[in-house]
Amino acid sequence: MPPRDGRELWKKAKTIIPGGSQLLSKRSEMFLPDLWPSYYSRAKGAEIWDLAGRRYVDMSIMGVGACILGYADDDVNRAVHEAVDLGSMATLNCPEEVELAELLLTLHPWAGMVRYARTGGEAMAVAVRIARAKARKDTVAFCGYHGWHDWYLSANIARDQNLDGHLLPGLEPRGVPRSLGETAIPFSYNRLDELEAIVRDHEVAAIIMEPVRHQEPAPGFLEGIRRIADEIQAVLVFDEITTGWRVRIGGAYPLYGVIPDIVVYAKAISNGYPMAAIIGTGDVMESAQESFISSTYWTERIGPVAALATIHKLETERVPEHLERVGRDMRSGLERLARDHGIPLQTMGLPALTSIQFDHPESQALLTLYTQELLKKGYLASKSFYPSFAHTQQLVNGFLEAAEGVYAFLENAMDQGRIQASLEGPVAHKGFTRLN
Repeated sequence: MPPRDGRELWKKAKTIIPGGSQLLSKRSEMFLPDLWPSYYSRAKGAEIWDLAGRRYVDMSIMGVGACILGYADDDVNRAVHEAVDLGSMATLNCPEEVELAELLLTLHPWAGMVRYARTGGEAMAVAVRIARAKARKDTVAFCGYHGWHDWYLSANIARDQNLDGHLLPGLEPRGVPRSLGETAIPFSYNRLDELEAIVRDHEVAAIIMEPVRHQEPAPGFLEGIRRIADEIQAVLVFDEITTGWRVRIGGAYPLYGVIPDIVVYAKAISNGYPMAAIIGTGDVMESAQESFISSTYWTERIGPVAALATIHKLETERVPEHLERVGRDMRSGLERLARDHGIPLQTMGLPALTSIQFDHPESQALLTLYTQELLKKGYLASKSFYPSFAHTQQLVNGFLEAAEGVYAFLENAMDQGRIQASLEGPVAHKGFTRLN
């Protein structure tokens, strides 16, 4: 039996699991070192219970953005349970993968073919492989974060600070072949000139980016990206692993009138069950046949079934509209509290992917203190709030009421110069840090 205290189990995990967890974003040190509950016994809706049975309302990242409908959604679970009972893996293929492909192509009428994976990072690796096969070139120009695979981390071989603004400061590409140096080159969002400089000096196979995330595209930016891709015959890949399904059914990219050659989804497409989709034009996707892209568990049944049930509910319940409303209410409430208490708060990103940061010399300590005090009040809170369909107005109001007292506490700590002294543990980690 595991310990009833998640904090003790986390200490043990770090001695037998490198990094303590399979996902950097779930490391306890990223939230509240030594005090984060770390493990859950069950989760439902927007609520989560730790190993000791303590209940929290998750006003944080909701399964790192995967659970767009809320934890353990009844409709998705019902479909998954039926798939399990009927057999989730067999020698023959499941028909749901064809049904899902037809649905995805209906939602993306410019596209012609679909491939599947089960995680976002591997789906991006598949997209890059297909793009390189189509273009018959090696170099990739990218903007933003796109996973842990060699193609991406190779950017830090040429210069160890290449990924600082895209992934995590100080990340070393150890284990990535040195021969991949200069095959992935970053450019900054809204800096078309940086991409233009890359394509002048390199034969670029693909341009990889999120169409939108923390800020809106500048006028002409995405259109310029599309123009450059066409001029150099590069494949334009939009990574909508995080943004997809939150702003509208499908991706956010149609809002800006720019169509990619490939769009990639994961996370929210299946509400917490492993699933990812690579959707592209027939001409580009056919290039997958000129490479070898194949995996046993990409053919299991649960992922497609969960995606079909999730997309159906997103449509019938008009979930993106709900997420927009909840995100705006949360953001405006936090901004009001910050003004009332003189807290230097900045809010960023789409309402359905709201992030906060404190414009203060001790910003990370202040964020840790914010998380610490809200945990005492029964809330999981962090620098990000990913609303789900399970987040009601009542939950948002309750959180803002609790946050009122926390902001008053932060104001007092700031005024007295006691931010660090008010912490009951270390300051949360900001980037990649070894834990054992």
